[in-house]
Amino acid sequence: MAVNTSAEAPLPVGEVSRLIGRWIDRLGAVWVEGQITQLSRRPGAGVVFLTLRDPSHDISVGVTCYRQVFDAVADVVSEGARVVVHCKPEWYAPRGQLSLRAAEIRPVGVGELLARLEQLKKSLTREGLFAPERKKPLPFLPHLIGLVCGRASAAERDVLENARHRWPAVRFEVRNVPVQGVHAVPQVVQAVKELDATDGVDVIIVARGGGSVEDLLPFSDEQLVRAVAACRTPVVSAIGHEPDNPLLDHVADLRASTPTDAAKKVVPDVGEEFERVRMLSDRARRCVRALLDREERGLAHALARPSIQDPHRMIDVRAGEVTALLERGRRSLRHQLDRADSELTHTHARVVALSPAATLKRGYAVLQRADGHAVRAPDEVEAGEVLRARVSEGEFTVTVDA
Repeated sequence: MAVNTSAEAPLPVGEVSRLIGRWIDRLGAVWVEGQITQLSRRPGAGVVFLTLRDPSHDISVGVTCYRQVFDAVADVVSEGARVVVHCKPEWYAPRGQLSLRAAEIRPVGVGELLARLEQLKKSLTREGLFAPERKKPLPFLPHLIGLVCGRASAAERDVLENARHRWPAVRFEVRNVPVQGVHAVPQVVQAVKELDATDGVDVIIVARGGGSVEDLLPFSDEQLVRAVAACRTPVVSAIGHEPDNPLLDHVADLRASTPTDAAKKVVPDVGEEFERVRMLSDRARRCVRALLDREERGLAHALARPSIQDPHRMIDVRAGEVTALLERGRRSLRHQLDRADSELTHTHARVVALSPAATLKRGYAVLQRADGHAVRAPDEVEAGEVLRARVSEGEFTVTVDA
């Protein structure tokens, strides 16, 4: 219902409170779930006063009920228990205070809690918050470790003592918070966010030394799970409860079975690292020594070869082969030249024997006409024609008489 107001016509505070009460009266009865943080049962009083708190948020509200309503569950309900209340919201206008009047109270059993956690686990799994690829690797040697744990708890002592025993130089940034009860979830979430935002913190450990299923419920809260999933710094879950794993174990980057195991997984042991370095150094020396021995043996085998011991021997052998081939080539060339000379002599003799000049030397002559043609028959010339006569020693001219 809208109310018309202005700076000139404001509503009194009492009227606003009365209107809020009217709106709340229209809400009707509702079922509310929460955790009982305060319980007041005064002897002889017919009304029981409760404070119901939301574990995931810093919100609480007062609850009143008749004694007979509470006596029905008094044996199973106490401070810290989770309950479901069927109640009617009420607004106390004079004080401007909201309260609930309970008509029925039901305790939330462990089985029901586990069923709800299983549904929440499936929902978060579908979102990918538990996927292995989202896990961040832990640093080999963290310089500053954030620790979220209870004040003066055995979990804090186990983590600090074991980590410093393994690596004395390691430093811690500790946040002491409640690890069970109604204030656990918001304070653990705040501590995790503070450590994640702190410069220099390399890894965050959330530790608790085990407990019942009800005691570990804060570490399965959706708000805490989403806060850890949003962290940039790797988170280690060390709740120390083997039978039932809280949801924090699934979203954390590493799960440790106990706080002591978390210290061992996060901080390397200085003695083990020194021993590992010594073993690797010895292994490197053996490898280098084996390599040198193998190379020395190879060098000795190479020096034992005849080509290395007497390098001129191969040259001498090849020089002899070259000399023999050279002599062979000379002989072959000389033989070919002699044969060619003989063939040339014979050819020259044949040419000389067939040459016209040789015929002329035997007293013959060659008659040529003026055009250079040789005279082969008498009818080729005429009387008075001048012919050229060639003999062995020269030439002269003749005149045909008849």
